[in-house]
Amino acid sequence: MYFFSVLMFLLTVLGIVFYFLKKQQDGDDGKHKNLSMSAPSSQQSLHKEEHVQRNDSFSSPLLDKQCRRFSLAEIRLATNDFDDAFVIGKGGFGNVYKGRVDFGKRIDVAIKRLNLEYSSQGATEFRAEIEMLSKFRHSHIVSLLGYYEGSTEKEMILVYEYMRNGSLGDHLHKRKGNVSNSSQLTWIQRLNICIDAARGLDYLHTGTGVESRVIHRDIKSSNILLDENLVAKISDFGLSRIGPAKLVGTTNVYTDQIKGTFGYMDAEYFTTQRLTRKSDVYAFGVVLLEVLCGRPALDFTLGEEQHSLSVWAKKCIRKGKIDRIIDPYLRGKTRAKCLKDFGKIAYECLLACSKDRPTMTKVLAKLELVLSWTLQSEMSSRDQKDIGKSIFIEKAWSLFLIKAPIKGRVGARKKLGQSINNIKKGMMMEKHATTFVEGGVATASQQVVLPGKETKIPVLKMFTFSELRSATRNFRPDMLVGEGGFGRVYKGWLDSVTFVPRKAGVGLAVAIKRLNPESGQGFSEWQEFNVKLSDFGLAKLGPVNGESHVSTRIMGTYGYAAPEYIATGRLYVKSDVYGFGVVMLEMITGLFAVDKSRPNSQHLVEWARPSLNSIKKLQKIMDPRLEQFYPSKGAMEVAKLILNCLEPDPVCRPSMEKVAACLEEINTIKL
Repeated sequence: MYFFSVLMFLLTVLGIVFYFLKKQQDGDDGKHKNLSMSAPSSQQSLHKEEHVQRNDSFSSPLLDKQCRRFSLAEIRLATNDFDDAFVIGKGGFGNVYKGRVDFGKRIDVAIKRLNLEYSSQGATEFRAEIEMLSKFRHSHIVSLLGYYEGSTEKEMILVYEYMRNGSLGDHLHKRKGNVSNSSQLTWIQRLNICIDAARGLDYLHTGTGVESRVIHRDIKSSNILLDENLVAKISDFGLSRIGPAKLVGTTNVYTDQIKGTFGYMDAEYFTTQRLTRKSDVYAFGVVLLEVLCGRPALDFTLGEEQHSLSVWAKKCIRKGKIDRIIDPYLRGKTRAKCLKDFGKIAYECLLACSKDRPTMTKVLAKLELVLSWTLQSEMSSRDQKDIGKSIFIEKAWSLFLIKAPIKGRVGARKKLGQSINNIKKGMMMEKHATTFVEGGVATASQQVVLPGKETKIPVLKMFTFSELRSATRNFRPDMLVGEGGFGRVYKGWLDSVTFVPRKAGVGLAVAIKRLNPESGQGFSEWQEFNVKLSDFGLAKLGPVNGESHVSTRIMGTYGYAAPEYIATGRLYVKSDVYGFGVVMLEMITGLFAVDKSRPNSQHLVEWARPSLNSIKKLQKIMDPRLEQFYPSKGAMEVAKLILNCLEPDPVCRPSMEKVAACLEEINTIKL
């Protein structure tokens, strides 16, 4: 027994040493292979989206060596002049054709042709994909073999290695449509595919070079392709971005456009425009759920609560009802514990705060562990002993690997974080209204720039009596425009910018209501304002004929959009309730819904939510201009109402009728 323990210890140490030697060698190889990778220079901001600018002829010595430039005649010959019979797929880019080209010998290839008339993508994505895929090779990344680009950009074509078994999405979902060439993947096949994809994504996040890391930005089951042996490879890098390697785990790349696919999009990325590697982790978590549940990320043929796979599955896993979501094809074919552990991995990837999600390195290690236990459960008790030893050796140093690199980088991260915060203080604050396009591609349509430093929140001007008297010509009778229970209303004239009194007919016409001391109304009514909703440019007529939603392009403002709206692209009545909850939160705190300079969280909802359950915590986030001139009980009731409106599940939110009733009741609470 003693000899066996010593042997295990020595094997573990040798495994660790071997791994780090191999890692160092890979890093050295990466230096030589990736010397040409474009790293962020001192003149490039870490917080701005990269824009690839090229001449009409997109070529370089690097591309000529690693990526063949085809002639249009070669492409036409390979696809029989783009014969529809050769089409093997369609996407946002255009058609994908199967062809055969000569690389010393004739091989099958996949040829993606940009459709400029119908494509939502374009030259930028086309060139970004060439830029990305020409720089690295990996066994779980689809290889780009070549490209063709016309001088006028009217013809753009990419040539990839041919993946004979299509996409993971095809195998998981199209079989339900009785597609003849689809297959039912076993649990072990699914696990191996997930591990392959995780290895590819982990390589993008940690292993592409010394200076840079890649954020894929569009991970989904249809972008995970399978070869003839069901080996999985990640594809479609048109939306990818390069970020710095020095910030571990949460590399920031601020983008001026939100791009991705509904169902896989990280809500934090949507609300903050802050793209991180953890955004990919979120999307990969959705893929894991697709594998576990055997259904697509969005399915509007199901009940409303199941439209979004991530929203529905997270709720079931959180309540311990994972058996409700498992693909019927898998039931009884593997241990329930393995399925449950797999579900937990997916759940961790989908956590709301990106900092709480695991890295892809950890996700990979956990998936490999699930596979190990799955294989072990299917072997005889005799074989279990042997595999148990190998699992112990392998996992001992793989877990050590996960923890080892972090310690030495904490101090550097803190210093860099402080530097970034100092820079942010001098930057302009931005609020964006964003217009979404069907299919998950978005463009910014409006930008409002606010003053930097400590921006003061606009407050109502308090006029002197002499100013109002001057504006109304001493309340002259000919300036009277109305009279009610409150008193008389006069027309006045003010400067449109400074609000100082102006002579009649010059500046801004205003209505000035003067309280009659003998009026039945009094000071409390005088304090109230008659608020009206405005800006109906994005409004939609509500659902009819029993429907629960309105299908629409996603439009709205960062910080106010409901999570189910972001997840599904469908507008529900309760989506407005969520937005109103954010407005109420702004009113009691006096803060913006999204503020890039706010510590810990840019999103007001995430920042304030933990403080809405306690009166002591609530008092710390209340608008200091109120000077505690409010009833504590009333403030607490408003906080509870806000929490109710901000429920992640729209079914749990109150109706606006109930919200109005609650506010009226709260208004009766005295100081």
